Amino acid sequence: MRKKFAIVLKPLGAILLLLILTAALLHFLAAKPVNWPAFAAMAFFYLIIFAIGAYAAGLREKEDTSGFMLADRKMPLWLGVFTMSATWIGGGYINGTAEYAATSGLVWVQAPWGYALSLIVGGLIFARPMRRQGYQTMLDPLENRFGKKMTALLFIPALSGELFWTAAILSALGSTFAVIVGLDTSSAIILSAIITIIYTILGGLWAVALTDVVQLILLFVGLFLVVPFALESQGGLSNAWMAYKAHYGAAASLLPSREALGSYYWNWWDSALLLIFGGIPWQVYFQRVLASKNEKTAVYLSIFAGLVCLVAAIPPLLCGIVATTAEWSIPPPDGSSTLPWVIRYLTPEWVGIIGLGAIAGAVMSSADSSILSASSMAAWNVWRPFSRKKLSDQQLQQLIRRLIGIVGVAAILIALQAKSVYSLWFLCSDFVYCLLFPALVSALFDPKANTYGAISGFLVALVLRFGGGDATLGIPTFLPYPMMEDGICLFPFRTLAMVSGLVTIFVVSRWINRREVSA
Repeated sequence: MRKKFAIVLKPLGAILLLLILTAALLHFLAAKPVNWPAFAAMAFFYLIIFAIGAYAAGLREKEDTSGFMLADRKMPLWLGVFTMSATWIGGGYINGTAEYAATSGLVWVQAPWGYALSLIVGGLIFARPMRRQGYQTMLDPLENRFGKKMTALLFIPALSGELFWTAAILSALGSTFAVIVGLDTSSAIILSAIITIIYTILGGLWAVALTDVVQLILLFVGLFLVVPFALESQGGLSNAWMAYKAHYGAAASLLPSREALGSYYWNWWDSALLLIFGGIPWQVYFQRVLASKNEKTAVYLSIFAGLVCLVAAIPPLLCGIVATTAEWSIPPPDGSSTLPWVIRYLTPEWVGIIGLGAIAGAVMSSADSSILSASSMAAWNVWRPFSRKKLSDQQLQQLIRRLIGIVGVAAILIALQAKSVYSLWFLCSDFVYCLLFPALVSALFDPKANTYGAISGFLVALVLRFGGGDATLGIPTFLPYPMMEDGICLFPFRTLAMVSGLVTIFVVSRWINRREVSA
């Protein structure tokens, strides 16, 4: 064991040297100086995380593909809750919550409770049948029901969701680094992503899960440490809340109302349902469900993780309230900088460094999970079924490792172009909700669903979804939906697309079955 640990530690010095040299270069090229204490703290944190991940890999050098992807299906409840919670509470989760609390009012801070409910609903309805069947990935029931070609098509929204998710959390970390450390956003994104990709390649799910424990602890400590100092700067919670209510009025509530939402009322419900049910069909979720020791563990870890996610949303929510009412000498340049600005300017420097570590932990704990999930699906459900020769277990693992690198680089490229953390974070569940959720429900719970129904449902949902356009992707509206305002469709077309896709699968599948019987 000592020999393995020594082998693991060899690259750490090189990584630290790379970080220092990069920071030194940026120090001379950047317009503002690098905050060296903050940078040193982050370098130390990254080395610890990398050491844990690489050490976990060294302990399991001879594991098979199932061990790499699903931790040998031996994940205990406590570790499952840690890794599930850490995965969901990413940089987009905490930065996006603060962003919308500050820029739009509490009524539009939907994602924290929406994703938390998705975990609970997923645990109560989906976790047990998935774990009972012993699938390798979330796409396996789709492949069994609809065939490998249809599954490859459904992989596209699954992949896009994972890429947008990873890009959102990397973007959140980049903006935080830029404010607190002084590094430019692009360098922070690239450095953090490279370290995450390396230890994910080395250790698979065990490495991801064990690093999640450290990252989640740091996240909670850092965020809850920031809150008292931020509130104190505004005279306490009572003063900050009164000023916030005066600023936003009816929108300073988590509950929807006509007064707060106006013409956006049905759009709010569309978004809420998207987050709850669009948060279920994710490989990053089912990878932990399928890795659980048994069905009972799979259910409980989902429910407990959902509750943990709700608690984790409290600090960034409060920071968003503080940011709204603070008198800034230099205001945040955009909404995505809300949380970094509070940490940097409304807390002592040492608190800011710990808060930065919390955000970094949140980002890495989600990025590694998402990259591994996308790569697992690509290798197992797309490459393997279409490969002309049967891949050995070792070849399949090597393929997954290569895909981890490819997916990681793709996420970096998207993150470098991101402008709003919350928009990316929201978008990642959009396509999953409209295009993938109906197929997953049908595959698991409708024994008469078939490939023709799945294709028809996918096409119907695709047209209805993109017919409403998308401002983030620059897609114009091309269907005559009602409730248009300033070029934005407020009609709940996403839920319409999802329900229509589900109904189409149900109807077409039965119509085809009857034709085949009569023939």
